[in-house]
Amino acid sequence: MSFNLAFYSAFFAVLGLVGIVLLGLGAHLYVIFGVVVPYVAVLLFFVGMIYRVVRWGRCPVPFRIPTVCGQQQSLPWIKRTLGDKIESPFTTRWVIVRMLLEVLCFRSLFRNLSVSLDKEGPKLSYFSNKWLWLWAITFHYSFLVVLLRHLRFFTQPVPGFVHFLDSIDSFFEIGLPQIQISGIILLIAVTFLLIRRITNPQVRYISLPSDYFPLFLIIGIAFSGILMRYWYKVDVVAVKELALSLVHLNPQVPKGIGWIFYVHLFLVCVLFAYFPFSKLVHMAGIFLSPTRNLPNNSRYVRHINPWNPVVKVHTYEEYEEEFREKMKEAGLPLEKE
Repeated sequence: MSFNLAFYSAFFAVLGLVGIVLLGLGAHLYVIFGVVVPYVAVLLFFVGMIYRVVRWGRCPVPFRIPTVCGQQQSLPWIKRTLGDKIESPFTTRWVIVRMLLEVLCFRSLFRNLSVSLDKEGPKLSYFSNKWLWLWAITFHYSFLVVLLRHLRFFTQPVPGFVHFLDSIDSFFEIGLPQIQISGIILLIAVTFLLIRRITNPQVRYISLPSDYFPLFLIIGIAFSGILMRYWYKVDVVAVKELALSLVHLNPQVPKGIGWIFYVHLFLVCVLFAYFPFSKLVHMAGIFLSPTRNLPNNSRYVRHINPWNPVVKVHTYEEYEEEFREKMKEAGLPLEKE
């Protein structure tokens, strides 16, 4: 495998972030990493997301350009199956069904196929690629569970559904403290996605530092969280005190939380601040994608481009009226004598 500059640049960037935290803690900059950085990260996240969504929303889409692979609504005697209604939605109701399957079940990724060129001859072969779908959906749902579980630090009293998630997550009751499956699965899933990007020649060829960086960042977040829970203990009461003070806009940094917590928190803040300006913003972009959120009704509705400029035309009748005498002298035929 050749030297992968994108891989190593992203890897050392994340290591550099960890180094920044350790140097800052050595200089006793606890307020910077415990208060200033979280507030700046949250502000950048919300401002950036609003900016991206508003910018996308202002883009005009006058035509129907959904990606479809089913029978379009046509003549009454041409039957459409349930799959056709989902794959080629004609009404808003079926667009909603399609979007729900896309967001909750990763429909398009589930239907993804691997393509390879046979060595025996110039022939393309298609193979199922469900492993990518499985690890991707596992990664996203485990990340969601981890985020929801962390609400216990920001709420008082803790909502009931957070306690329910905790009980389900530590269902096997292994060890003390109990092992929470979502954090382990998150680390395994994101590691698989990283390994795939490294080992697949086609994917590695098109990968940029911006593709590797969030993967390493999430690995660092998951790994530091696991270290903090099972090996390097932190004062959980002090962590919740800090979190609640941030939520109530009355920040106070308790002493003795532990350095691993600040590493974990800083990486989370970097991910939040980086989110709106990266490819991760597809979380919001999927809802504004015209290839997904539009009905396929081009045979029933005429879509006219609203920003076409008004063109002043010169009809043949006007032309003939203007040059009638000259055309008559030249012997050219006239529609109106």
